[in-house]
Amino acid sequence: MIKLEYFTPADFPQLITWITDPKLLMNWSGSLFSFPLTEDKLAWYLEDTNDPATSDALIYKAIETKTGEVVGHISLGGISRKNSAARISRVLVGNSTARRRGICQGMMKAVLRIGFEELGLHRIDLGVYDFNTAAIRCYEKAGMQQEGLSRDILKYENEYWSLIEMSMLDHEWHALHSK
Repeated sequence: MIKLEYFTPADFPQLITWITDPKLLMNWSGSLFSFPLTEDKLAWYLEDTNDPATSDALIYKAIETKTGEVVGHISLGGISRKNSAARISRVLVGNSTARRRGICQGMMKAVLRIGFEELGLHRIDLGVYDFNTAAIRCYEKAGMQQEGLSRDILKYENEYWSLIEMSMLDHEWHALHSK
C-alpha cells in the first residue's frame, strides 16, 4: 500500500539520484527543469506549495507502508478552486526495481483520493507522452480516461513527442470507490 506525504528539502537528494539522464528528466517534468536536476531547482519547485488551503500545488513523496521506503514522487498542481479542478504531474516510480509492483497505481489512487475526497475537486487531469505505455496502463487502471492527443507537442533532440490527455471526474471516482 502507498501513502503520500509532502515532499520536503530532505527528499531532494533521493529524487536527484532517480533522475539519471536528460531524457528521463524531460519525460518526468517536461520543460520545467533542465538536466542535471539540482537542489536549487527543487527548492524553487517547492516555493509556495503544500498548503492545502492556499497553494495551487501539492507535491508528494510516495511511501510504501510495509517498508517505510520512499518509492516515488507525484504532484497535484494547477489547483483551481474556482473551477474545482487540478492536474496530476511529475509522476515517478523512483527505483527501477520497484517497478511492476503496483506502486504507480497506488500513487495514483492516493492522489486522486486527496483531490476528490479531501479537496472536493470535480475534475482531475494529466498528460502523458504517448510512448510511455506503462504509465498509460497505470493511469487507465486507476480509472483515468483518455480524452485526446496533442500531436508533436514537445521536441526532444531530433524527435517530437505527442501527449495523451487523460482525466477523471468526481462522479467517476465515487462510482469506482462506492463498491
